[in-house]
Amino acid sequence: MFQTVELTIKALEGQKYICSKDIATTVFLAMKMEKPVLVEGPAGVGKTELGKCIAGALGMELIRMQCYEGLDEAKALYEWEYAKQLLYTQILKDKLSSIFEGEHTLRDAVNRLSAEENVFFSEKFLIPRPILKAITAKRPTLLLIDEIDKSDSEFEAFLLEVLSDFQVSIPEIGTIRAERKPFVLLTSNNAREMSDAIKRRCLHLYIDFPTQELEEKIVTMKVPECGGYLIKEIVAAVHKIRALPLKKEPSISETLDWAKALALLGCEVLNRDVAIDTLNFILKYEKDIEQVEKKVNEIFVH
Repeated sequence: MFQTVELTIKALEGQKYICSKDIATTVFLAMKMEKPVLVEGPAGVGKTELGKCIAGALGMELIRMQCYEGLDEAKALYEWEYAKQLLYTQILKDKLSSIFEGEHTLRDAVNRLSAEENVFFSEKFLIPRPILKAITAKRPTLLLIDEIDKSDSEFEAFLLEVLSDFQVSIPEIGTIRAERKPFVLLTSNNAREMSDAIKRRCLHLYIDFPTQELEEKIVTMKVPECGGYLIKEIVAAVHKIRALPLKKEPSISETLDWAKALALLGCEVLNRDVAIDTLNFILKYEKDIEQVEKKVNEIFVH
């Protein structure tokens, strides 16, 4: 566990994740309070990467569950290993005569058979999925529930028990409680509004696009071969582009892709012609590229 906010920042830097003080403060306090964190913000600002880097910095097992429309309890929690159950059924069938030996009434025989039910409904037949894996983990674990906004409201309701009490209920077995609580991080790209019930159970963290200074630090760490001058020009251009009314603003990951591409092309400054030729690295829609081309003289200085 992180000891202070400052050490949280340094530990994440060691994983090549540059974060602001408010991010580090939320992570530090959430771990101290054993509270889940709901991380919201635009796509590509480092929400998923934050979870990976926390796990890496603390040597935690990372269990990631990618959410999607139609995700249900069975896929998130557990499945029964029916083939194995059938095999045990066949074994029981072969042993019926010895089980019923000495029983003189049908009621006694049924009671004897009922006593064997636990053989068929036990954890040995469970195939654990991400949530059950995290609940039953013996070592420190980070459960990353990625893009929760893509799941249905029914799945959100199922998560409430996990986020409140760190336990899950399996009808055939009962309630399984976490011996060691996992650290839970949920991410959302704001595709839909999260329910109040989810928000009440989590600390909230909004990660926006970084400041120009912070983004320069990120690019410097990730793509040092660019050189300081080119990095400043790239980041300045990206921030001007984000100010335009685009369908999709360039994410941090796309800034990094653009920086790598320009470095590979041997650029030392952000040449206007080269920048236009490589706009597809940061813009994914043709109309967005056309908007930038109209403002080319305002965005690029060379």
